[in-house]
Amino acid sequence: MSQCGRFFGVGVGPGPAGLVPVAALEALRVVDLIYLPRARGSEVSVARQCLAGLGLADDRFREIEFEMDPDRRVLATHYAALAATVAGELQQGRDVAYLTIGDSMTYSTYGYLLAALRERLPVLEHRTFPGVTSFAATASALSWPLGEGKERILILPCPDDMAALRADIDSHDIVVLMKIGARLGAVLDLLDDMGIARHCAFARRIGLPGEVLCDDVSRLDASASGYLATLLIRREARERRHA
Repeated sequence: MSQCGRFFGVGVGPGPAGLVPVAALEALRVVDLIYLPRARGSEVSVARQCLAGLGLADDRFREIEFEMDPDRRVLATHYAALAATVAGELQQGRDVAYLTIGDSMTYSTYGYLLAALRERLPVLEHRTFPGVTSFAATASALSWPLGEGKERILILPCPDDMAALRADIDSHDIVVLMKIGARLGAVLDLLDDMGIARHCAFARRIGLPGEVLCDDVSRLDASASGYLATLLIRREARERRHA
């Protein structure tokens, strides 16, 4: 039996091509297969767009539809099946990479797949490459400092309960809000009610068609919501805090 191949997890950034780490790109150039996720209902894979112009051969890509069902049993079944497919390639001695939007270990589907693979192949040789997170890209695109001095930062998926979100904002200097979806209108209403909307920032689809960049969400409305959206909430204006 041939030696088991190596497995690589690669964070490709939030969307724009060219944000892939150099070490990860070197791995992608030598692996046999590259699995890339595509959101259900989307015609194109954002992960593939992140690799535009890098000269990687089309015949090495394998596109898969990723599952983000909140039911962990559904997720376990989906990623167990995907792990079985990937394990089959690894056991044939092929090196395999799996792409993930943003960072490999920050709210990423890669974590589910890696866990399922390690159950099947306990001695699996693997390496995980970090990637640029959506909130780091948002902060850079809008020149919005993400934490200064000893500021406390909370990163969380958007809750349904706005009272809970208010409590989180009250107890932290900065809140990074991800997985916002249809809750954007309620969040904007909350920030307006708290009187802090003008020093909060929002980004969606950074560097991609349909990009939205806003450093004052008092000018934003709920129609800006969508996939790949991030909101940066600052409890107090920087001017006030540094006076």
